[in-house]
Amino acid sequence: SPWRWGLLPLSPVPLLPERGGRLFFSTSCARCSKNRRLRQKRIISERKLTRYFVDHRKVRVVGGQGGGGGHSFYSEPRKIFGGPDGGNGGDGGHVILKADQQVKSLSSVLPFYQGFQGERGGRKNCYGANGASLYVKVPVGTLVKEDGKVVADLTQHGEEYVAAYGGAGGKGNRFFLSNENRAPTFFTPGEPGQERLLHLELKTTAHAGLVGFPNVGKSSLLRAISRARPAVAAYPFTTLNPHVGIVQYQDYEQVSVADIPGLIKGAHQNRGLGMSFLRHIERCHFLLYVVDLSVPQPWIQLEDLKYELEQYQKGLSERPCVVIGNKIDLAESRIHLPLLKEQIGDRVIALSALKGDNLEELFLHLRELYDTYVKTEQSRGQSPAKW
Repeated sequence: SPWRWGLLPLSPVPLLPERGGRLFFSTSCARCSKNRRLRQKRIISERKLTRYFVDHRKVRVVGGQGGGGGHSFYSEPRKIFGGPDGGNGGDGGHVILKADQQVKSLSSVLPFYQGFQGERGGRKNCYGANGASLYVKVPVGTLVKEDGKVVADLTQHGEEYVAAYGGAGGKGNRFFLSNENRAPTFFTPGEPGQERLLHLELKTTAHAGLVGFPNVGKSSLLRAISRARPAVAAYPFTTLNPHVGIVQYQDYEQVSVADIPGLIKGAHQNRGLGMSFLRHIERCHFLLYVVDLSVPQPWIQLEDLKYELEQYQKGLSERPCVVIGNKIDLAESRIHLPLLKEQIGDRVIALSALKGDNLEELFLHLRELYDTYVKTEQSRGQSPAKW
């Protein structure tokens, strides 16, 4: 019986007539069709969504090995002793660092690169082909250091720096032909390529930089105005790596904003995170000072921040800026806001990064700073940085 064979399901299902003593299920019935449920995407944790800037990378670069010289003697039926005809080997390929504005981090840079090897010299005085150059794309604003000294500063798109030269190709036995030696049998191998240990250091080339002390809400503000997802927590020094968010406007202009890790007093003396992150502020075209309005005398924060920037680099605190008073949703912040405006002469934008209050004013003023920067660069005959 079908029940004994195990062909009948427990629930009533339309069956086709018997064929060869067996019952067949209907494939046209919706109840009999295979239940193909869509797989739900795994929920990615907030920690995995956090993407860090890789701003340091040690790279060992080795130029390509030169091809060896050829060793052969020309011979044909009516010219048996044609003499040596081994060609020279090809030169090894270089390793070249090339600045590319599409690359934003050093995370794609590998710790080791080696150039392509040159080909060996052939018969009939044929020279070996040179090894192709190996191009390594790095972000715009990459410093190349060797033994602590800056050897290159790639600040423009398409700018190149030869990190390691390829070795010269070897000489074939034809090269050693002379009146004293009419049949040279020796040749030289290719020379090894140049080997160097370089330290790549990225200075963030964002348009705007968020500058402030720890736990003032810089990361929360970057999350509110862009799609960047830096870590946010209720303790200081949450951000240990710089993050960059993109603010997009309706006319397709994009303004990059960098979340610089929090500074402390004495940062110019390499205290706290110190010099390792002050260099990211150095190449920001305008600054966004973030102060905590909930603390007493918030203008002291602004004075200390400008002092640290000025001690690090003279004139850095004089760049175009705006003061952002965060945490306006708190009651004590509304009391401190008028006092802050009286103490400083810069424009103050009071907002709440947590609740998203008054972000429109920040967007408008950020665009004004960006347009001013673009006009200034165009008046100098330079192209402004684009993201």
